[in-house]
Formats: sequence, structure tokens, C-alpha cells
Amino acid sequence: MRFLKGIGRVFAVLGILVAFLLLVVIAAIFLLEKGPSESAKVLFVQSAREASWFKEDGPMSFVPELFLTKEEVKEIVERGKMKEIDEGETSDTDQIVINDDVTQDIEIIDVSGGSYKGRLMIISDPSRVFLGTVGSFDYGEGEKIDEMIARYESNGYSLVGGINGGDFIDGGVGHVYTAMPLGAVMSEGELSVIDNLDYYHICGFTEENKFVMGKLSLDEIEEMHFRDFVYTVHDTGPFLVMNGEALVNEVPDTATYGGGKNPRTAIGQRKDGAVLMLTVDGRQANSLGASFVELANIMLEYGAYNACAMDGGTSTQMFYQGELISNPYSAYGVRKCPTGWLIRE
Repeated sequence: MRFLKGIGRVFAVLGILVAFLLLVVIAAIFLLEKGPSESAKVLFVQSAREASWFKEDGPMSFVPELFLTKEEVKEIVERGKMKEIDEGETSDTDQIVINDDVTQDIEIIDVSGGSYKGRLMIISDPSRVFLGTVGSFDYGEGEKIDEMIARYESNGYSLVGGINGGDFIDGGVGHVYTAMPLGAVMSEGELSVIDNLDYYHICGFTEENKFVMGKLSLDEIEEMHFRDFVYTVHDTGPFLVMNGEALVNEVPDTATYGGGKNPRTAIGQRKDGAVLMLTVDGRQANSLGASFVELANIMLEYGAYNACAMDGGTSTQMFYQGELISNPYSAYGVRKCPTGWLIRE
């Protein structure tokens, strides 16, 4: 009987502790959404809406709406988006002149800002970069980038690293729908069309090893002579830098960040052809993450002429020489994905 009473007391204490923590969290959300700081409100809503749990169709979508209406949340999210290009528009390739004496160098740089830390990988030879994919696209489990690399190497490839790729069908929390990309993808000249769309929001490399971004029809894609490309959704994988300029919406509101602070992945190219691969850690005490505007500014700082965001959050991962050199926030490690940008030896 004493034992049962002891167990009861333990559960009672735990219950009180959970209730207290819940009240603290709710109070914190109230201060963020109804407090004096407009910037804090915008940052909280934009960051939360980008996470799987708190998306509009996520299991905890109600959290950003605890003290705001659906309309208010939607308005905050909308004004935080990057500028979207027109249908049929593409980035310029004429200014990209690949160095004939290109080396096989790979440089890895630590990047940091006020709220983030990350890694930038610079690959001098763009012909070494291609889009890797899972063995088959289906409603199953994808692969971590190191797993993808290992499978390619078992088939005769020699690879040194890579980052995660574009958007995919998200089965939500507790599901493993990570092996089906969205839109259309091309890997080493092989086209896979997943969704029949009028225009595809894509980025990738032409047969001349030039990185191109565009909103293109399948006919226009064929005319561009791509060898590898990936599809991204504008909301979660926007174009960041186009023809040397950041695609930032000109909104006269200092609280508009171009997305919240989250883990991010991006890929781009300099005018000399060198490829930039960037991952930013997030949702951690020492690195909250970066907004899309900050991501664009990092790419510009290191010379990007064109650059695009990939899927972020738990998908963000960078591997080099068999090691994970980014810092995922998840206790379970990085997420499995259907595509990744891989680097040949």
C-alpha cells in the first residue's frame, strides 16, 4: 500500500510539473504574439509555420493561432515570403564563364551570424556535382545523404560528400513518406515527372555545367538541355539569388524577415562556375537558424550569381568524407530524403 501511495505521489508531482511547464509555454506564446514586440511576433509565427508539426496541416497547427486568428497568421506568413519569378522566366547563364583551368579543390568554410552557425562547401569544378536519388520513388522511406552516397558507391561511383535536395511528399509526424519528390526531377539526364504541372519551379545544371533556376514547362526544360535538376516549392525552397541580386520582397516593414529562423540548405553557383553548398544549423541554443533573406545574403557574400534554397528543417544535412559536418537539431538525427546533391571524387 505504501508503495502504491509513493507511486501516486510521484505521478502527482509529475502532473504538476507538466502542467506548470505547459503554463510557462502558453505564457511565452502569449508574450510573443500579444507582447509589445512586433518583430518577435512575426519571427515566432514565420518560424513555427515552417516546421512540420506547426504547418497548416500539421498535428499542432493550432499553436501559432493560440492568440491570433487564422487570417492574422496567414498575413504574417505571406509577407515573409521571398519574391517569386514569373512563369517562363529563368536566370541568366551568359555571365557564368567556367574556368578552363578549374581545379579539383573543395573548400569548407564555417559561417556565422547573429542567430546562426553553418558550413559552406565550395566545389571549384561544377561537373563534379550531380543530383542523386533514392533507388525508386515511392511512398516509402528515403535515404540519409550518407546512405545515398554508400549506395551509389556500391554501384561503382567514387563520391566525397553532398547535401540534401528538394521538396518531397511529407507524410507528417510519425510517417516515412520521404522517398517521393514533388514536381519533376532529373538525375544524370534521366527525367522523372511526378506531378503533371503547367510549370515547374526547378533549379539545376545544364549540360554545360551552368546552374539555372526557372519556372518552366516541360518543353522549356527540354530546350534548356538540363543534365540534373530538382523541384522546390516557392514557400519552402525559394530562389534566393538571381543574376547577382537577392530576391527580396520590398516590403516597408522592418519585421518582415523573409521566413523564420530555421535550419536551412542552399545551393548556388559563382560566375566562375564554382558551386556553393550551404547548410545552416537551427533550432538550437547556439544557432536559432537563418531566414531566407539571411541565406541569400550568405550566398551573395561568397559570390553566388544564382542560388536556390533546398528543403530545410530536419532535412538539412551536409556530409563530407563519410562524416556529418552539419549539426542537426533532431535527437533522431537527420531526415531521410528522396534526392541529394552529390559530389564526385
